[in-house]
Order: sequence, then C-alpha cells, then structure tokens
Amino acid sequence: MDNRIHFFSHIDVIPQKVAPELLGIRGRQANEFAELGFPILPGFILDTEIASEIDPSAIKKDVNTLLDKCAGIVGKHYGDENNPMLLKVVISPNLAVTTYPTLHNFGLVKPTIKGFGNWVGEDFAVHEVLFLVRGMLKIEERIKELEAKPKEQEEIASRLKSLDRLLGIAGPSNELGKKPKAGETKITRTAVEYMDEYAKYFPKGFFDTAEGQILITLDEISKMLQMDDQNDQDTALLIQPMVYGNYGKDSCSGDFFSRNVVTGEKRLQGQFFRGKFNEIGAAGQDIGKIDAAYLKQLQKIAWTLEDKFKEIRQIRFTVEKGKLWLIEQRLVDQKSTQSDIKLLLDLASRKIVDNAYVVKAIDPLRLNEILHPIINTPSIKGFKSWKGGIAGAPGAAIGRVYFSTDTLLEARKLAHQKGEDDRFILVAVSSFAEDVKAIEVSTGVLTAEGGYSAHASVVARQYGKVSLVAPDLKIKGTKASLGSFNFSEGDYITINVPFYGESTVYLGTAELIEPDPKESGLLDFIALSKGFLKKFHVRANADTPRDAALALSFGADGIGLCRTEHMFFKAERINVFREMLLSTSKKDRDKALAKLQVMQRDDFYGILKAMAGKEVTIRLLDSPLHEFMPHNDDELKAYLDYMAKVKKVKVSKAEVLASIEALHEFNPMLGHRGCRIAVSYPEIYAMQVKAVFEAAYKLRSEKVDVHPEIMVPIVMNSSELKLIAYGKKIEGSSYTGIVDIEEELRKAKKAKYVEYQIGTMIELPAAALGAGDIAKYGRFFSFGTNDLTQTTLGISRDDFTAFMPDYTLFDLIVGNPFSTLDPRVKELIALAVERGRLTRPDLVCGLCGEHGANPENVRFCMGAGLNYVSSSPYSVPIALLAVAQAEIEKTEEAASK
Repeated sequence: MDNRIHFFSHIDVIPQKVAPELLGIRGRQANEFAELGFPILPGFILDTEIASEIDPSAIKKDVNTLLDKCAGIVGKHYGDENNPMLLKVVISPNLAVTTYPTLHNFGLVKPTIKGFGNWVGEDFAVHEVLFLVRGMLKIEERIKELEAKPKEQEEIASRLKSLDRLLGIAGPSNELGKKPKAGETKITRTAVEYMDEYAKYFPKGFFDTAEGQILITLDEISKMLQMDDQNDQDTALLIQPMVYGNYGKDSCSGDFFSRNVVTGEKRLQGQFFRGKFNEIGAAGQDIGKIDAAYLKQLQKIAWTLEDKFKEIRQIRFTVEKGKLWLIEQRLVDQKSTQSDIKLLLDLASRKIVDNAYVVKAIDPLRLNEILHPIINTPSIKGFKSWKGGIAGAPGAAIGRVYFSTDTLLEARKLAHQKGEDDRFILVAVSSFAEDVKAIEVSTGVLTAEGGYSAHASVVARQYGKVSLVAPDLKIKGTKASLGSFNFSEGDYITINVPFYGESTVYLGTAELIEPDPKESGLLDFIALSKGFLKKFHVRANADTPRDAALALSFGADGIGLCRTEHMFFKAERINVFREMLLSTSKKDRDKALAKLQVMQRDDFYGILKAMAGKEVTIRLLDSPLHEFMPHNDDELKAYLDYMAKVKKVKVSKAEVLASIEALHEFNPMLGHRGCRIAVSYPEIYAMQVKAVFEAAYKLRSEKVDVHPEIMVPIVMNSSELKLIAYGKKIEGSSYTGIVDIEEELRKAKKAKYVEYQIGTMIELPAAALGAGDIAKYGRFFSFGTNDLTQTTLGISRDDFTAFMPDYTLFDLIVGNPFSTLDPRVKELIALAVERGRLTRPDLVCGLCGEHGANPENVRFCMGAGLNYVSSSPYSVPIALLAVAQAEIEKTEEAASK
C-alpha cells in the first residue's frame, strides 16, 4: 500500500505519525470522527503529497483494495450491477475556503444504473447521473481554462448553464414532475441517454465501468491540481461511499442541532425524513420521534460533539436499510446567546471546561439579546398579520404608529400630559439623522428601505429598540399597507423580530413576556462572572426602587447614579414642583418644598432599602429649571387648574408666563443648572438632603445597613463644592452646607449618625483640570461622560447625528464619541484621577452613563485606576462580563511571564 494513501473508519484511525496537514481540512475532520468511534462512513485519503501527481495505473490496486474494505463495512460493493456502492470525492485543501465543486455519485455507469434505479426509483437515478455530470463538467471547465482553450471552456460553460436549469426544475426525485417555467425544459430522457449525451466532454470510457470512472476522475482532478495556482501542494483527496435515506425499507435522512438553538434546552432539535434522500420538498417529523435505538445513538453523538467542540453542533445523518451513518457535522452560526450560555453552564457543571472558559466564551455585547421581551403567542390569536422583512434589531415592540418624527413626538407629549400610554412606533420609508429623536423615544421602528446596516437599524440597536425593514411597506398620507394588511396613523401594531426565524407585524396589542433571567441561565452566568471580579466593580444607574432591585438581581454592587430630577417629572409631582418654583412668597415655597420632601424621602427609602449594604450615589437636582416649566398651552392649563382646584388659588396666566420667561435661557445646558441652582436656591438642595437623611435614619432604626453618597453635579471649581458641602458665612448672610443640614436634622430627629460621603460629578474640562483642589472637599468623583464628551468636543449629543455622516465620510472622527470614549476625554479622566488622588489617596472614582457598558470603555476605566463603572440596569451584566474578562486576561498574562 502506498504510504501516501490512508484508510479510516469507525474502527480504523489514521496513525498520529501522519502529519495532519497532509490530510486536508476535510480529511482531518473525518479522522477526528474516527477517533471518537462514531458510525462514520469509511473512506480513504490521497494525501497532499500524491493528490497532484496521481498515476492511475500505479494506484489502481490500492484503490480497489480500499474500496473492498469500504464494501465490507457498508454492505455494498463498488461496481455491483444490482446493488452498487457509489462514491463521493472531496477536494480538500488545508484552508476552509475553497471554490472546488461538490463531486458525488461516482460508480453510476451504464452497467450499474438499472440496479441503482431499482432501489431509489428511475427518476431519482436520472437526477443523480446529472448531478455527477455537473460536478465533473466543473472540473473539465477548469482544466480547459487552465489549458487556455477558451472555445472548449465556453462550450462546457454553456452546457453547465442548461444543466443547472434542468436540475433546478427537477431537484431530487420528490420534486420531479414540477411544471417547467417558460423557456425551460423538463427531464424526459433516460439516464443512459444522458450518459451518451455528455460522454464527449470526458475522457473515453467514463461511463463504461465503475473502476474506470473513479480512476479517470482521480486522474482528471490531479491534472487540474497540477496546473491550478489555487493549489500550493496542500490539497488532498477524500473518497467515501455514499448512502441514501430513500434506499429501500427502514431508510431515512435527517438534520438536527445538538440542543435547542433558541432556548438552550438539552434536547435534540431538528427533523428526519422517512424514505427521502434529503429534506427538499419533504414533510419531516420531529427528530424526537425517530426510532428509540437511533435516537439514543444520535444523542450520544450530539453530546459527545458538544463536549469535544464546546459548542452547539449541527449534524446530518442517513439511515440506509436499518444502519445509521453520520454524514456531516458543523458549527452553528444562527443560535441564540441563551443557548450558548446554557451549553457553557452545562459543560462547566460537568467539569468539561472551567469557569474562566465559560466567561471568556461570550462577547459581552451579545448579552443584549438575552434581555429582549418576546410575544406571548396566545395573545395574538386572530390578529391580522404580515410576515417577512429584514431584521434590523431583535425583540418585540408594541405601540401606536406615526409616520413622521414630528407627529410622533407631538403624540408623545399629549400622551404624557393626559397620562396615556406612551408607547409609539415610528413607521417611515426610511430614516435620517433628524429621526433619531423619534427612534430614541419609540419602542420600535418599521421602515420600507434598507437592511441590517440601514440608518434605522443601526440607531435602533444603539438605543435598544426593535427594528424591522419591510420592503412591502407602502405609506400614503395617514394610511399604510403591508401587502393586504392595512393600518392607519394612531393604530396599535405589534412588531416581532425574533433573533431567528421570520419576523411578523400584527395589527393590535399583543402581550409581551419579559425576559426570564433565571430560566435563561443569565443569573447563573452573572454569578459565575462575578467570581472573577477583584477590586473593580459595577454599579447601576437607577432612579426607582424597582430599577434598584432589578439592577441588584443583575449583579450590581450599588447605585452609581440616582437622578433625582427624574422623580419630579411624575404626573402627580410635576405641578407641585412648578408650584414651588413659581411661588412668590417664602411661606408658599416652603409648603411646596415640604410636600416634595415627603415624596423624595419615600423614594430614597425604597432605593436605599433595595440596595441595603451597598453604596447609593444620589445626585442632587441637575436639570435646568426651565425643563420643569409648562411647555405648551395644555401643560399651562393643567398647572392653572391644579392651582385653582387643589390649592384654591387663582393664578394669572400672564404672571405664570412672565415667570417662565424669566427662567428662559439661551443655552440652558451650560446655564442655571446643577450646583448653580443650589447657590441661587439653597432651599431646593436642603430639601433633598433632608429627604436623604430622613430615609437613612428610618432605615437605620429598622436595622438596615445603608451607605448614602451625596453627589453635587456640574461643579467647575473647588469653591462651589466647598460652599455646598460645608457652607459659608459672610457679613450679613450665610449658606448652610450639607454637613450642617445633616447635623441639625439628626439632632432634631434624635437619630443615630449614619455614615455618608459627599462627592461630585466631574463633567466639565475645568473640573477635570482642577481635580486636585476639588478633591479637598469631595471623597469621591463620578465622571459624567455624556456631558464631559459634549463640553470637551463642543458637540451636542442630541444634535450631532445631523453632521456625523459627513464627518464619518471624510474620517474626521472615529466612531461614535457618545458610545466609545474619545481619546481626549479619556485623557481628562486619567488626569483627574491622578490629580485627585495626589490630594486624597483614598479617593473613590467611578464612571456613570451608558459609556460604562461599552467593553472598550470598561477596560480603559480599569487601566486608569477607577473603582467602578455604572450603567443602566439592563447593561449591568454587559459591564460585569467585560470586567471579568479583563481580570482573567490580566491573570493569564501574569501567569505567562
């Protein structure tokens, strides 16, 4: 036996002394299955040292000997006229990417075709002959191209086109009889007639004998490889018998996944087809219903492959005359994050992999997918619907449809005023920069043009919204249609964009099933990831007890940002806040502040209690005061009605408008906001501080461990923080700081001292540069990177999308600076940390905002010496995983040195 030819089977493994690269990629895969003892079809490999220089006469004896060995295992003989064994030849380079054709059905020659047809049917036999011809014509076409014989190459190319049309009509036997399209021809000849027709394109005797056919084939392929630049003497040839799921009784074919690719349930998912060669045109049955003996074999194969490759695998098999054969297995591209997590946790529980492997295996951003809601199927029964489209961003969304940004934003304002449902879906032909605001506040977006990379899809993914591109969408005025499915502006629709499968638009309001973090394996995965965290941790941005509890369940170690202004925008509070701002006497203002204090106290009580034992950073009022004022006639009327009915006070509309005008600012984001409000209206911050400590004292009395941190926003120098934290007395006036407010309140309440911290938000370049002085009066810094990015680069987060496409076109800016930190912003952060710790070595530093959920930013923060990042509750798992992966990398790098 030539030592360049290697036999394999489920009991014959190619020796380890044979270099793997000699076998080609498919040869290596086949031998791996042999090593596992799987029921693979036997075969042999002509390795890379012989494949390009085959001498048919020299290998004839070896080929016949090995084909006899295959026959002994398969139960059919090559060249047998009654029950022929057929072969496939795989041209197998060492690279996964190849342009070589599929070559099947060798052994179909004039003496064997009748016997083969008796088993599978004459029509199917004809199809297989044509498929054999098609593969070999591809080889001959390439040879003519390499020999520079354009006329002969063009003739073969023409025959291939007509053959493709013919096969496209026929398909396998179960598709024969399909009515041909205009200009196309249906298969009408016998297999032998087709052999005679195409014989002239192949070496003489190609259809005469099975032995001659395989030797001719190997010779032609070798000739092609000798001339082909694509082959760098690194291509092997793999020869294996073929089996058929339609070959007599007790035969079937199937295709399945080693577990459910959506839920991750450890149960085979797929179908099998009784008496069919493959799934084309066939009605399949669930793989779980296959005969028990086969199911047991398939489960063993599937789960052995999972353990070996440490991932979900897709497996094709054939049962021929009661004998099961593994045909192919490969990785699965289309699978959910949940399924991968469930697999990895399963592997870890059985010690197949360690915890570090599990944590490193999942890209942090993939966790976004596992947190999307899905539709409760029974709730859409009877709904009108349209199916199809291109998924832009997965998930399920419900809302009233509006066909422009202006109409959607106006409808949203009205909904807020009336306390109505504020779920909306933007429907448009396509979206542009000016539509970003609508997408940001909507639940989803439906467009007619674009695809996965279209503007609407990209923006939707950025903001965690659902996006679907429906080419059938037609909009006319205030009406729209999707095929025969019609809806009008203001109607409710439900969009369902699954990660896998067909998307659907429903007319009406479905019920949504919120993600189940426990069932999905996410909570177990988070716990496993947190095991790798050291000093650096992740907090959450949360403004309600519900958000705090959610963040805690997702692994947050405290709250890094509680935005108190959000609490005032609630419908039952906004007019009380307006009353306080518009009061003309101290007495009236104090009354309103007292009401607000109770509201805030209850808020802080719930949040601190939910985060018992962990730090809660409470940012004092930051928004400009004009944001709280009535913005239109309806809001103004609601305020006037409140004052008249609730307060029994008649307020002049003109007076209110004058007060609103007095608060107007040309650039409010850099105007009277944050700590500047506290300087002008110290009673607002005093109310908030009292509310914090009233909640803290109450919880302390209930034996609840609390750690409030009071954060002063948008300071530009140390004097501001010093004033607000410690107060100041000047001739004829004084300012009571946080420290004095707490002490006075504690004495009045006869409460026990609660440890707390005062710090500031670094969100101005001036604050970053002056961090050394600011650290004298603050025990922690929190970097507000949205505003720090705006004030450093001089661009608005809300408006930059108008010109960003132009800047991207000319490479004037890299990426989105509101997603990935700009290098100059990073420099300011690093500088502030360094200068702050020169003053206060134990200074705690964190970053809040959605920048904190970007893995790239997380790594920067760890390297810059920050203590934590803080992000929205749903982004906490992403940040945690990024931190864990960075810690693992550091440990591995240290171990390798």
